[in-house]
Amino acid sequence: MQRAAGARTGWGAALELGRVPQRDALDVASPNRARMSNYLLGGKDHYGADREACERLLEVVPSARAVAVAAQQFLLRVTSHLARGHGVRQFIVFGVGLPTAVGVHHVAQSIDARAHVVYADDDPLALVHCRALWEDWRRTVVQRAGPLEAGDLLVDSEVRRVIDMRLPVAVTFVSALHSIPGPVAAARVLEEVVGLLPPGSFLVASHLVSEEALVRRRAEAVLQQAVGGPGGHVWARSEVVSLFGSLRLLMPGLVDVSRWRQSSDRVVAGGSSAWSEYGAVAVVT
Repeated sequence: MQRAAGARTGWGAALELGRVPQRDALDVASPNRARMSNYLLGGKDHYGADREACERLLEVVPSARAVAVAAQQFLLRVTSHLARGHGVRQFIVFGVGLPTAVGVHHVAQSIDARAHVVYADDDPLALVHCRALWEDWRRTVVQRAGPLEAGDLLVDSEVRRVIDMRLPVAVTFVSALHSIPGPVAAARVLEEVVGLLPPGSFLVASHLVSEEALVRRRAEAVLQQAVGGPGGHVWARSEVVSLFGSLRLLMPGLVDVSRWRQSSDRVVAGGSSAWSEYGAVAVVT
């Protein structure tokens, strides 16, 4: 798919192409998960309903903002490590959300301008923002797909135009599996993805965890009420281990994402047993 010569870019182009989700864009009275995440990350693309929902979450887990930031920085550190240390030049990012100041393509393409990145999300608002601000149609593209559609996305013709499946690919699910109701179903999704990847690829995943059952129940209630349906699942740490099956994990293994290859001079606040995000990077052989 090529952009026509002289075509408009940015928000105007999105309007012309009919890709602005009018219902979602106008529904500022209800929280939106992408805008809630944006609020926790210190962004500006949110409304009163989003802020109120986040403040209810922060009453249950005061470290929610720090954990959200730690997860985002984990994704960027993983990108840098895989690009610099393992020569990865292709990334597929699920659950991208609203654009942040620095995205995966910024990091990967600063290391090698030829790096290709596919962003995926099933939130219409996230898609229109990412398409307007990040998509260039050559090395950075945005596709509509949630984690349950990951297998279909990897064989999609538009993705195959950008991603060469004969070469290593890093597929990331950082803070992207919370809508899947349980680790068994999530593990099946990741197993399907691994089966489609060439040797030398990498699978990256992280998930919100709490070792306190009461906190899990209260936080899930807040998140599900905010988005008006299933979603916002929180697991025990032991359940995250099952996501990777028998795959070998890069050191330091499954850890609080704030501690994954964190440089000593830039320590990021992590979570606690009550609320944190655990993740790992697995090697596909």
